[in-house]
Amino acid sequence: MAWIVLIISGMLETVWAVALGRTAGFTRPVPSAVFLAALTLSMAGLAYALRSIPVGTGYAIWVGIGAVGTAVVGMVALGESTSLPRVLCLLLVVSGVIGLKIFH
Repeated sequence: MAWIVLIISGMLETVWAVALGRTAGFTRPVPSAVFLAALTLSMAGLAYALRSIPVGTGYAIWVGIGAVGTAVVGMVALGESTSLPRVLCLLLVVSGVIGLKIFH
């Protein structure tokens, strides 16, 4: 159960990171509310997962999921550059996250 919560929390990190970019310095209420809700849920889920997953492993996986998810949203939905080197670097992050889970 902790692993599922950790994965969902990592996805929520993507949500709050994208929402943060849309807040315009917290002057837009809807993205600001989405940011705060996703941040709170993401941190709560991480805290729950770290009760049974080592902090180094759990935090690295949480950050990896959030970073890759945010970069993918940026490329797919926000018009950011989608170059082969960027995609290869993201695949390296994904392989590291998978390796951390496998060798946990």
